[in-house]
Amino acid sequence: MTEQQWKIFCDFKEELKKQVQVWCDLAPELRELQRAAAIAAKTPDYPFETTVVYNRALDEITPEDDIRLIVIGDNPGKDEQLAKNNKYLVGQAGKIAEGYFKKNPCLNIDFRKNVIILNKTPIHSAKTNQLKTIAKQGGKKIADLIEESQIWMAERTAKLHTDLCRAADSENNQTELWLVGYSELKEKGIFRAYKNVLKSTYLLSSPENWEKVFVFQHFSMNRFPIDLNEYIRTENKEAQSLEKTIHELGLKHKLEIFG
Repeated sequence: MTEQQWKIFCDFKEELKKQVQVWCDLAPELRELQRAAAIAAKTPDYPFETTVVYNRALDEITPEDDIRLIVIGDNPGKDEQLAKNNKYLVGQAGKIAEGYFKKNPCLNIDFRKNVIILNKTPIHSAKTNQLKTIAKQGGKKIADLIEESQIWMAERTAKLHTDLCRAADSENNQTELWLVGYSELKEKGIFRAYKNVLKSTYLLSSPENWEKVFVFQHFSMNRFPIDLNEYIRTENKEAQSLEKTIHELGLKHKLEIFG
């Protein structure tokens, strides 16, 4: 990172860390709501340790790291909220993502060194759709908190991405943003607030960087590579570079979700 990019990143992560603590303190009842939602969905029992999760992997990024991607998952799951982890995408989906980039060195991305991993909300649930149950059972206070967290993350993430791009040392060293997992971004999805605020923030402040935003299926259950391989097969993209094909697919899904 350039010196300016490093300052931008450090300011962002410190603000995020403080805000996560604010949300934790504001809603201590989240733990029992998360537990109840998991039980209602017949989720196997697990220890509920962190209600709102800051990604401690951000603290492991150094000024020497070249940030090529910002990857946005859904929200912290069972593994991510464990106190020994408190990191995003460390479960099976994260292992699949890490393995995919290792198997494709042509992309020149180390998933643990060149990627900032964030979520649409840092509020934990065992499965993403359980956030709907938590919002419903928690009443207006918790429903508003889940929406507020999405709005905060969307605004700050768009700003982080834009600022990193503007502080890059060349036009060829630009950071991309990948929204990974889009089913809950649809009109009736739990992340519709995130979707709407993300796009409006880019279009108001930096429409040129909106062009660097791509949308994909999630890494969980191998959906990302399955979807990509299906696109390559049906669109006859075998002779095209992998990077170009990924960009085309990401723009295709972006059009489907954002219009």
